[in-house]
Amino acid sequence: MTNRPGLDFSFSGLKTHVRLLIEQEPAEAHADIAASFQHTIVETLLIKCQRAWQESGYRDLVIAGGVSANQVLRSGLEKKAQALKRRVFFPELALCGDNALMIAHAAARRLDIGKSADLSLDIKARWSLEALSA
Repeated sequence: MTNRPGLDFSFSGLKTHVRLLIEQEPAEAHADIAASFQHTIVETLLIKCQRAWQESGYRDLVIAGGVSANQVLRSGLEKKAQALKRRVFFPELALCGDNALMIAHAAARRLDIGKSADLSLDIKARWSLEALSA
């Protein structure tokens, strides 16, 4: 995942592999599998976020959604941001469990800087990163 150029990634293959491991391995191994799964995902996200900072030229990064509640990811990104002289922002933990709250938080931040959008937004379930504008 980290050797592919660009910023796109998918954890679907990894999730399938872990599910199969959990089904095959004894219960005693499940905690180790889960820890390895978390480690792999966090390391991948750290690499992709560093690449996003470097390739985009942006200094700020917002991490939202359920993944933003992960303390290992938060800590890793805070350290990475400090090392790269960048900034990373996370919603309060109370806002991390519900995507509707994440959308409201992002909207509030946009309103704080004077940005808004009308109701003619183009909504797509899957959008390539290349098609998005900042």
